[in-house]
Amino acid sequence: MSLSYRRVLLFVLTISLIALSTLTSDKSHAAFAPTAQLSRIFSRASSSYLSIDSTNPDRDDPQKTVIAGFDFGNLDRSVSACQDFNQFANGGWMAKNPIPGAFSVWGRFTQLDEQNILVLNQILEDLLKKKNLTGNEQKIADYYGSCMDEPKIEAEGIKPLEPELQRINQISDVLGLEDEIARLHAHRIPAVFGFGANQDVKDSTQIIAQVVQGGLGLPDRDYYTNDDAKSKATRDEYVAHVARTFELMGDAADRAAAEAKTVLAIETKLAENSLTRIQRRNPEANYHPMIKTQLLEMTPDFDWGRYFRNIGMPEIGKVNVGQPSFFKAADKILTGTPMADWKTYLRWHLVNAASNTLSSKFVQENFNFNGKYLQGTTEMLPRWRRCIASTDRALGEALGQLYVARTFPPEARARARAMVANLIAALQEDLTTLSWMSDETRKRAISKLNAYIKKIGYPDKWRDYEALQISRGAYYNNLVSAGEFEFKRNLGKIGKPVDKTEWGMSPPTVNAYYNPQFNEIVFPAGILQPPFYDPKADDAFNYGGIGAVIGHEMTHGFDDQGAKFDANGNLVMWWTPDDFKKFSERTNCVVNQFSSYEVEPGLHQKGELVVGESVADLGGLTVAYAAYQKSLEGKPRPKDINGFTAEQRFFLGWAQVWAQNIRPEAARLRNATDPHPLARFRVNGPLSNMPAFAQAYQCKEGDPMVRASEKRCQIW
Repeated sequence: MSLSYRRVLLFVLTISLIALSTLTSDKSHAAFAPTAQLSRIFSRASSSYLSIDSTNPDRDDPQKTVIAGFDFGNLDRSVSACQDFNQFANGGWMAKNPIPGAFSVWGRFTQLDEQNILVLNQILEDLLKKKNLTGNEQKIADYYGSCMDEPKIEAEGIKPLEPELQRINQISDVLGLEDEIARLHAHRIPAVFGFGANQDVKDSTQIIAQVVQGGLGLPDRDYYTNDDAKSKATRDEYVAHVARTFELMGDAADRAAAEAKTVLAIETKLAENSLTRIQRRNPEANYHPMIKTQLLEMTPDFDWGRYFRNIGMPEIGKVNVGQPSFFKAADKILTGTPMADWKTYLRWHLVNAASNTLSSKFVQENFNFNGKYLQGTTEMLPRWRRCIASTDRALGEALGQLYVARTFPPEARARARAMVANLIAALQEDLTTLSWMSDETRKRAISKLNAYIKKIGYPDKWRDYEALQISRGAYYNNLVSAGEFEFKRNLGKIGKPVDKTEWGMSPPTVNAYYNPQFNEIVFPAGILQPPFYDPKADDAFNYGGIGAVIGHEMTHGFDDQGAKFDANGNLVMWWTPDDFKKFSERTNCVVNQFSSYEVEPGLHQKGELVVGESVADLGGLTVAYAAYQKSLEGKPRPKDINGFTAEQRFFLGWAQVWAQNIRPEAARLRNATDPHPLARFRVNGPLSNMPAFAQAYQCKEGDPMVRASEKRCQIW
């Protein structure tokens, strides 16, 4: 899900999400298998959270347009299910749900996210009405209140940045430059490169420091290196955006234009020496532990000892350097670029990071480029909506605790836990019968599956925010305070054992994820709601919806990245060479399939980038379907509903999860940066590999929704 990835700076490979619930203006693994136990979860009486309500009249009226779990009015019956199942299943919904102006994407994830936002809004408004708040409630209310104080923010303009801008202006040498880079990092602004704390991929029990490539203002290094007309136009727009921002800061137009070109020049040099997103999917290629002397040999002109002291880091044993080639190049760029240019670069990255906390002219300029140009949105989200998102980023678990108390009772968590436990048993059954896997690898795979940590709804141990100082003063100051708190919190982990109780998402998040280094699957309370999780829905819809979603996360432990981590979360090859070769051949089939899909004429989906999510979708669906079939054994055949068989409804359940409209600009952006395929490919891609789908809808060889047998991808 969405990735998107973690609040701390995490190694890009360590966490996988089923979907991006949103991307900028909106907001990131899988397996599911058959057991009789699972059938009991889905088919109990009405007290079971995922069972059908036996008194639900919709089950007895096959002509109902809307039943629990599905609205048949969302279908587009003018299109054959065998031609384009996404259009067939979701075309009616897409026609009725145009994208609101403030969004680049509108789908079932964003709809549910908006419902959760309304709950959070009520929580926050209720807090603002109270007096003499203490503890987390005081911090939440004051943070949100400072964000909503538009008159104060407008009056201050750029004043909150002036102390930092003065420090940048006073830089006179490389040491001063390095000092400021460290200071910005402590504010969670990744100028030049990124720093953070992460698990040692070869020893998952320990937290080590990590440095990774960074320092760019555009979404990806390819925006700087590609020579196609669209990329060149985007760079021109970016330079104009940077120049306008410098003008808002008080610079003359001609100076601002020159400064913007300077920013692009430095960022281009950094981008040219950065690895691609596909290269960063390989965990081995991004693991280079070094001690301090090795760091100095790699970058002789960067004083790492001084940097570590400036950020307040304790004495270190080793640091993982994600991309040594980047740091070697950055070292030369550091000394080969005029100091005046570096100061311009730092000014830009400071104001760019802070723009949404400043007066409206900065907010609007930031939106014009990042919202309108890059994503095609036509209007900005209202301030209260943006302030809720900011509060969630700063105090996610504190706000999430209030959300859970209002929306997620203990019995809902217990039922979800039971369902996940039975799905794990289902996947184990699938692994037991997998024909292409040897017994040696199978034994290790089952051991890994049984070692999964299951996190449902919300943390068992809530984060302690006592050290975070928040006031009703300047919004920017609260943002800095929250950033410093999070930076120090993660800094304090270095050299210490891993705390596997931590979560990477707040409870209201409409998403889920698998983290290979924790070997955990995580389902926040936010996603455990309709249309994904419906206590009154038909079994088939629940299996196709939340069942396949849970299966997706479970299968991520065995996708192209997760398969390289063992049961303890260590990067180690636990497959036999022959089995891994077979596995790689099967995943390459998925790469080739998705590379053939066109985002727009001439622009193809990046199969190598989306392979992990696509493998998880296929695995989650395959095992979920087998589980559903298992649940029907020994029972009367389910009645048709509105002319749809139970098997057909299963696939409708999957499709409705991905009902979505997306702007062309956002589709291009996601294709460049997102490891998730576009929604329409997530529906049609895996289903076209499944004979069960073709049988359910009586599709024939040669139909677009039936891949030729020699091209059909099958892993689980």
